[in-house]
Amino acid sequence: MPAHSSGLRALIAGLALTLCSGAAQAGAQQYEPLAASVRAALHEAVSDAVAPTLPIPDAGERSLWLTEMSRRLQKRIPDENYRKALLTSIHYEATRAGLDPQLVLGLIQVESNFRKYAISSASARGYMQVMPFWLKVMNRPDDNLFHLRTNLRYGCTILRHYLDIEKGDLFRALGRYNGSLGKAEYPNLVRTAWEKHWSWQPQQVASATATKPPSN
Repeated sequence: MPAHSSGLRALIAGLALTLCSGAAQAGAQQYEPLAASVRAALHEAVSDAVAPTLPIPDAGERSLWLTEMSRRLQKRIPDENYRKALLTSIHYEATRAGLDPQLVLGLIQVESNFRKYAISSASARGYMQVMPFWLKVMNRPDDNLFHLRTNLRYGCTILRHYLDIEKGDLFRALGRYNGSLGKAEYPNLVRTAWEKHWSWQPQQVASATATKPPSN
């Protein structure tokens, strides 16, 4: 799927810090030499704009997914329009990177609890707690890691990079993402969040919706 980018300039760092809602719990990602494909995936800037489409081919399933995930996220993000825009962007960027969107939702819950301006003690930023050194690696110092899709594009591409390094071993890839390779705590937290809060079985959801009595 082609990427869409607007090349917007970075927001003022002080503004982002002012809007931060507290430190996030995240480890320090470690730099790994980037393959040419990873550099290509991060080469073009993306912006704070919502992704253009929700990449689920079937219209019925697309509607079900967005409605159900929006319901699950409601307590964390009360604004319905923003909540659906965020979910659309998460699914878009996860799919673009070849990741399960439900895994990415679990990772974001653990990393930032869906706080856009979260900053960890290691200076990781945004929804997916991306370390700022990646901007130097990519020679893109003006990219803003607090931008919605910029953060998701970096985070999803980096996780894909680690999965490739580890030949599909999710446990080790998550350890690399968190800077805790070989330790079980972080991968287990992400998997628990994924399975407990974000698992998706559209046929079961559709069946439950169809049999649910109408509310008065």
